[in-house]
Amino acid sequence: MIDLEFLEALVRLLDESSLDRLEIDREGTRIRLAKSPKGSGAGVAAPVVSSLPAAAPQVAGQAAADVGTPAGTAAEPGAAEAPSANLVDVTSPMVGTFYRAPSPEAPPYVEVGGTVAAGDVLCVIEAMKLMNELECEVSGRIVEVCADNAEPVDYGQLLFRVDPA
Repeated sequence: MIDLEFLEALVRLLDESSLDRLEIDREGTRIRLAKSPKGSGAGVAAPVVSSLPAAAPQVAGQAAADVGTPAGTAAEPGAAEAPSANLVDVTSPMVGTFYRAPSPEAPPYVEVGGTVAAGDVLCVIEAMKLMNELECEVSGRIVEVCADNAEPVDYGQLLFRVDPA
């Protein structure tokens, strides 16, 4: 289990520094911290913690995990979700542009009904001219793609729903 005082100290450190993101792997636990862009809640660090190989729990109210807590029924992207015991939400770790495929001519990384393994690439999020691959943290079946290709996504926005295997 992660020490919350340690996590709070990391958030303060990142918030007071000129760094935009920080990632630490320690004893099977991965901690990712990233600042929001200046236009959307400037300077607020959002922690993401995951114990490998289990799915990452949400740590703070402002935090959005790559793979968060279970979610429920279908809804518009970004809408509030009712909890469900079977599905895992995959949320955006950053603000950027969501792409389902590595290039316009290529097929999407994943399709609804397709299976994924932990570590498989789900999509690309372009942020500040950098292409960031988003990897799945659980094995399972893609139940829903909740974002539109080539459209902007917000930090913590729901991108995929996965039914874990």
